[in-house]
Amino acid sequence: MGRSFASRVSHPRLKWVVLVLWLVLAAASAPLAGGLTDEQENDIAAWLPEDAESTQVLRLQAELGSDPDVIPAVVVYERTEGVTADDAAAVAQDAQAFGALEELDGAVVGPIPSEDGQALQLIVPLNVGADGWEAIAPLVDGIRAEASDGPDGLAAYVTGPAGSAADSSEAFAGIDGTLLFAALGVVIVILLFTYRSPVLWILPIFSAVIALFCAQAVVYLLARYADLTVNAQSASILTVLVVGAGTDYALLLVARYREELRLHADRHEAMTEAVHRAGPAVLASGGTVVLGMLCLVAAQMNSTAGLGPVAAIGVAVTLVVLMTLLPALLVICGRWVFWPVRPAFGSAEPSATGLWARVGRLIAPRPRATWVVTSVLLLLACLAVFRLDPSGLTQAESFRGTPESIQGDQVAARHFPAVAGNPVTVVTGADAADEVARAVADTDGIAAVDPPQVSGDAALVTASLADPVDSPAAYATVDRLRAALDDVGDGQALVGGNTALNLDVQNASQRDNRVVIPLIMLVVLVVLGLLLRALVAPVLLVATVVLSFGAALGLSALVFDWTLGITDTDSSFPLFVFVFLVALGIDYNIFLMTRVREEAADHGTRRAALVGLAATGGVITSAGLVLAATFAVLGTLPLTFLTQLGIAVALGVLLDTIVVRSVLVTALTLDVGRRMWWPSRLTRRLDEPGPPPGAPVPTTAAAGSAVPAPRSVPDGGAPVSGGPPASGGRPPGTGSG
Repeated sequence: MGRSFASRVSHPRLKWVVLVLWLVLAAASAPLAGGLTDEQENDIAAWLPEDAESTQVLRLQAELGSDPDVIPAVVVYERTEGVTADDAAAVAQDAQAFGALEELDGAVVGPIPSEDGQALQLIVPLNVGADGWEAIAPLVDGIRAEASDGPDGLAAYVTGPAGSAADSSEAFAGIDGTLLFAALGVVIVILLFTYRSPVLWILPIFSAVIALFCAQAVVYLLARYADLTVNAQSASILTVLVVGAGTDYALLLVARYREELRLHADRHEAMTEAVHRAGPAVLASGGTVVLGMLCLVAAQMNSTAGLGPVAAIGVAVTLVVLMTLLPALLVICGRWVFWPVRPAFGSAEPSATGLWARVGRLIAPRPRATWVVTSVLLLLACLAVFRLDPSGLTQAESFRGTPESIQGDQVAARHFPAVAGNPVTVVTGADAADEVARAVADTDGIAAVDPPQVSGDAALVTASLADPVDSPAAYATVDRLRAALDDVGDGQALVGGNTALNLDVQNASQRDNRVVIPLIMLVVLVVLGLLLRALVAPVLLVATVVLSFGAALGLSALVFDWTLGITDTDSSFPLFVFVFLVALGIDYNIFLMTRVREEAADHGTRRAALVGLAATGGVITSAGLVLAATFAVLGTLPLTFLTQLGIAVALGVLLDTIVVRSVLVTALTLDVGRRMWWPSRLTRRLDEPGPPPGAPVPTTAAAGSAVPAPRSVPDGGAPVSGGPPASGGRPPGTGSG
């Protein structure tokens, strides 16, 4: 990053301008950020693949007068010893009460008795229009309260699409506030242990919260005026991403600032140097995340494609805030903010003899054996990925716990052979309606077919499935039905309904995995190549990324089995994990390897690898802990997919920071040596001899304690004269600039 920009954000007078500017922007952003929930699109179209057959059916249903916003509520009543006359009378009264609902669209169907005489069923078609996501939960709660007020011993459950939608809506209720406070809580605890200061943590947290408000405001404006698709899932991930990534970038900047404070008497000059030297790595890291997230736009799933711009905006805004507001806050506060361990001018750098310096000394004698053994262990972890089944979650598996809609599904499945409230819908031409209806009835897995509804030149055929709506057998029925209808009605019959929707989502997600994952890898490879000005290093780093991703998936499969009792997951799960592990995990690659390259220009690659690990290992580990903890917060939500995503990303980030970046990449760099930088000029830079075994690894402040700082002004004091080291370059560990 240019020194002129770096000097402006830490300028003795301009720092106050930066602070006031962001406070004004935050004040203006807060009310807009609060309105983001109202701009969320949580209807079916906001999640589905745009061109899928089932999505086309939804659009055509509206043209036929069959409103796709109609959501049936299925009310199931059960008495295992047999339904009594009083039970039947109470259910009939409920049917009359539901028939008076303002949201009713059509007539209440039922009471329908089960063949075994132990259950009754009502189907209540509801239409809550554009406010469906917000309105469905209180409406269903009212139906549940009415249905449960019956004779003693008669159990009532509200299920079907409306019941499931209500339970999903309630699972997301208050999610933004819950996630924000939970994420901030765990980050504060980690920062307290990392900084060992009761005050310093406030500045990164304050900056991250400002970034979140501003990012949410930008997303709100684009959603309201530029048709940006935002749903509850992307809004939740935005919160976690901004807090986690923002704190990560803060850790990287503060670590370099603390190093420079030991070399500069004037804190403003120390911050200028810190932003100048750490800034390019932070910007490259954030830029890679932004580009990686934008790759999601190539996805067919609307929910996945919509997440890309939302996440990219969040990271971009966070970068701007963290590279301007945080430096200004740090220089405004001064050195005392590090209390009780203030980095005094000329003091020794603790990382010179720290944990990661010792790890580096252990790796140095046998780097090849280290990376081979580490790779083998990671490959063994990858084998467990075969336990993971990303073919989709059933409705019951989608929730942690058993909400009423799932209980109702289980009761309905015991007593009613056909699945009510979740029909297969077929849209075709009016002249082929009867032929299509016969073909549907003749398909295995179809329990019953209603008479075609003809409107103008089009017709709608609805049928009941014989199997649960989200079962493999139901998906197979849809596949058979589509194949059978290819030769009927000039091949113009389209199959929709919830089962077809779920099947199309699985197919689109699997396609997205095949297309978007390689695209992100290519973007990361190009960015690394441009940043490191080499070909060998980017290829090796991307290989470690893929190995880390596979190991994370394998270990996650074992954890899911042990903690959640399932190894199934959503079809988009591999893509989401890859995006967050690679796009965010590449931060640590960039921060480590840019430091190694910086040192290699002066001291050769092998010594630079040890210096880079000693200087960055601690902050990378702390940053990994913060990011892992913020994503682990997703595990507090009652939704299986977000819980699995949080667990997998947290595991992967810890594996990435503690094992892959710090051990595997360092060992590879030591083994490959200067060839890492081929074809750049660094390939010709001979290595300096490393420190003797057991000696401290020289880092910035360690060397700076014995070397005068450049001319600078102490904090509040007179100018201090000094000069460059006798060698004419920066001391070992300070980089070449």
